[in-house]
Amino acid sequence: MYPVDTPQQLRSILRSLRQSRQMTQEQLGQRLGVSQKRIARIEANPGLTSYDQIARMVAALGGRLVLQDVPQHQVAEPSPTYDRGPSW
Repeated sequence: MYPVDTPQQLRSILRSLRQSRQMTQEQLGQRLGVSQKRIARIEANPGLTSYDQIARMVAALGGRLVLQDVPQHQVAEPSPTYDRGPSW
C-alpha cells in the first residue's frame, strides 16, 4: 500500500509502479490507448490529471485505488510552500 498525500508523492509512485512492472511509457500508453507523451505528462504532473485517467493507469499497471478514512488526529496538514525563516 502506498499512502499519497501530495501530487509529488503520486508522481513518484506512478513512475515506480510502471518501472516495477518493467514497462516503458510507450508500452503503458499502448495499453491505455494514449501516446507515450501523454503518459509522460501524467507522470510529471498527476495533480492536473483527471481521476479517471489516474484510475485507468493504475488499473493497467495491476493496482487499484483505495480511499481510507483516517481518524481526525491523523489527517496530514498541508506543508507550507514557502520558507518561513527562523522562528526566533
